[in-house]
Amino acid sequence: MKILCIDGGGIRGVFAVAILRAIEKEYDKPISTMFDMIAGTSTGAIIAASATLGLGMDEVEESYIKYGKKIFTKQSPFGFLKSVYSDRFLRHYMQETFGETTLFDIKKPLLIPTVDVTHGNPFVHRSNYGNAEQEDPSIKLWDVVLSSCSAPVFFPPNNINNHYLAIDGGLWANNPSLVCITEAQHYFKKNLRDIHIMSIGTGLQKIDFSIEAKKEWGVSKWLPFHLPSLRMTPKLLDLALHLSSESVTYHCQHLLRDNYFRINVDLGQEVPFDAPEHIDFLSELGSDSYRKHRKEIASFLTKKEPSN
Repeated sequence: MKILCIDGGGIRGVFAVAILRAIEKEYDKPISTMFDMIAGTSTGAIIAASATLGLGMDEVEESYIKYGKKIFTKQSPFGFLKSVYSDRFLRHYMQETFGETTLFDIKKPLLIPTVDVTHGNPFVHRSNYGNAEQEDPSIKLWDVVLSSCSAPVFFPPNNINNHYLAIDGGLWANNPSLVCITEAQHYFKKNLRDIHIMSIGTGLQKIDFSIEAKKEWGVSKWLPFHLPSLRMTPKLLDLALHLSSESVTYHCQHLLRDNYFRINVDLGQEVPFDAPEHIDFLSELGSDSYRKHRKEIASFLTKKEPSN
């Protein structure tokens, strides 16, 4: 069973999009046709949902360029009384991209982690492939993806039909690989040897929390505020997402060994998830990563499943 997993990371999702765009170009077919299951968290949910619907990755990258600056336009510099960003343009992007498509309309296995913050529960939205644990298949796809993108402080929670509030799934599954292993075993009855995952990250950051003689560890250090740009850097959230992804990567590498193929790269700098000025850099980095991993990607995509 071949599975594609895409990390969260805001605008850094362009890195993953560039890799998938190169794969589509190389093999001249949509990403969705090359995998049995697709999963994504936060920005990865946008990419995973788009791929599942057969949208080209070149089109997805154009959307990131079109909406990036609009989505990350501050409505509050601090996020104390209201979220740093409105979800107006993010919501519009989701609705324009996914329209009236519901989870019930999607038969291909698609998994999107979110958080039901009203009840304090992690939650996985599943498409309509038969798992009874998908409680509400009538929910709109754009609603699900918006929920997984709603990073606390930076975006408001997403209200799901006045039943509960949902926020970013990256808080517990920024790398959704373990979610997919569980689904493959529990629902599809696959052994670990039958599970093959291609996991794409959104870049390894150098988040600076260096030792200083007189460093006051208040909010200003975890969420630095910069003048004159009036930008609050999401260092604490970026750190949490990074730790979530890398801890899952560690466990998956031990569980699946050679069946777990992870593509990620050191960014060499801090690239906050809300910094669309880095789109060109991320796109080039993704294209370079594809070229470096071209043989490994080909080996993964052509690997035959073991006979039972």
